[in-house]
Amino acid sequence: MADAIAVVTPGNRRRDLRKYTTWTFRDLDRDSTTLAAGLHALGVPRGSRMVLLVRPSFDFISLTFALFKAGMVTVLIDPGMGRKNLIRCLQDVEPDGFIAIPLGQAIRSLLRHRFPHARWNVTVGRRWFWGGPTIRDLRQANPDQFVAPAVSEEDPAAIIFTTGSTGPPKGVLYRHGNFSSQVDELRDFYDVKPGEVDLPCFPLFALFNCAMGVTTVVPDMDPTRPAKANPQNIINAICDWKVTQAFGSPAVWNVVGRYCESRGVRLPTLRRVLSAGAPVPPHVLRRMKDAIAPDGDVHTPYGATESLPVASIAASEVLSETAERTTHGAGTCVGPRFPGIRWKIIRICDEPIRTMDQVVEVRQGEIGEIIVSGPVVTSEYVTRREANLEHKIQDGDTVWHRIGDVGYLDEQDRFWFCGRKAHRVQTAEGDMFTEPCEAIFNQHPRVYRTALVGIGPRGDQEPVLVVETWPEHRLKSPQDAESLRSDLLELAQKHQPTRQIRKVLFHPSLPVDIRHNAKIFREKLVPWAEQELRVGRGRS
Repeated sequence: MADAIAVVTPGNRRRDLRKYTTWTFRDLDRDSTTLAAGLHALGVPRGSRMVLLVRPSFDFISLTFALFKAGMVTVLIDPGMGRKNLIRCLQDVEPDGFIAIPLGQAIRSLLRHRFPHARWNVTVGRRWFWGGPTIRDLRQANPDQFVAPAVSEEDPAAIIFTTGSTGPPKGVLYRHGNFSSQVDELRDFYDVKPGEVDLPCFPLFALFNCAMGVTTVVPDMDPTRPAKANPQNIINAICDWKVTQAFGSPAVWNVVGRYCESRGVRLPTLRRVLSAGAPVPPHVLRRMKDAIAPDGDVHTPYGATESLPVASIAASEVLSETAERTTHGAGTCVGPRFPGIRWKIIRICDEPIRTMDQVVEVRQGEIGEIIVSGPVVTSEYVTRREANLEHKIQDGDTVWHRIGDVGYLDEQDRFWFCGRKAHRVQTAEGDMFTEPCEAIFNQHPRVYRTALVGIGPRGDQEPVLVVETWPEHRLKSPQDAESLRSDLLELAQKHQPTRQIRKVLFHPSLPVDIRHNAKIFREKLVPWAEQELRVGRGRS
């Protein structure tokens, strides 16, 4: 096993051939131990919060395991969240140092007053004006003299930030026990075997691979812009390395699936596709299932940054059973829970719930708020700490997490996702939920995706549907827009969940999250919709 390939990274293409660089598990273990020894030689104390700003690569993977081995806390953050959010999150976490590419170190150096505790700074790449050691310097250490500190399941391992899709990004504390439990749950549930080959289009999933004895093929793509991935690059890597598993957001598989369908591409070695970050549309599931091995399947694990995985369902079950109910307003079925998860559906509440004796469970089939507990569920936020009161419920020594989603359990104990609690539209006639409503309109052949938003004060909001068409079905004229609006309003009247909708607006490209390019930023759409209605668009 030690001599099996652990990591593959793409290089330059020469003629029709892509050059790759490979490292074995032995290489990874020795390099990460060397880097851990180098950090100890620098004098970085155990428990230090070290920001890791490195592109997906062998260095990224090796440095993460080095920080784990050295007993330090890895701070991981999405560079695509924008400079303002990025700097605010880094400032909030109060880092003890940065391990970063030159651009990251340049920003840290220019804004050093915001990071007064950042004493230990290592450049991955060429060092410019700021001085300090480089990753090459760390690799001069002697790994044979390194003694890893004892680490318990309760010790902090990492701080990972939420996307901030319903508020400012928050720093989630992961303990070593959380990571170990995640590996166990994912490996056992999906029957992942050592020797498999994975293409992780989200960098953090590469870390699970190494713990499972699975080869990681780093994709040639910008992980902050999955919707812009070149599908041929993804396909080439799958074919070149006979990839058996791949993880990506719905945005990635939408691009790849459409490409495969239009060109008749088949990926016979690919048996397991995972997709998460937002509900995966049936058309994406169908295209990808048609493209992979005949006995393969597409799985959609459900969870959150604070609690992953929670549930999962396969495309074969969705396409044969649940998708039809989704198109009629039932919500999106995300499947049964993982074995290590406990869940409850409670009455929707916008106030903090301190203890479980304040919880009111709803009956089966009734829409409520989901809460979860289990070994993969994190216990606290370490930035924006006020969110702990809002999202955590104490139950003796156990912590339940309020994901912030609403939905219901069916007779098979499967969870049907009905949207984010914060996104529900609170009308005078009752609450409307985004996922059941939007799925009704998303079946229209001209509609790519939709977003339900509420205009006005809560309790008396007016529901407004915002629509993005498929690129090939863009609106050609005001008359064309009016015709499509009429079609959609007629569709609204045929289904109980959507009968209150009287306003339809068209948007060229709905704003989405930076991590998966799939979650719709409805908060940004509300002021836009208000302005559009003021100028007379979206009339009923």
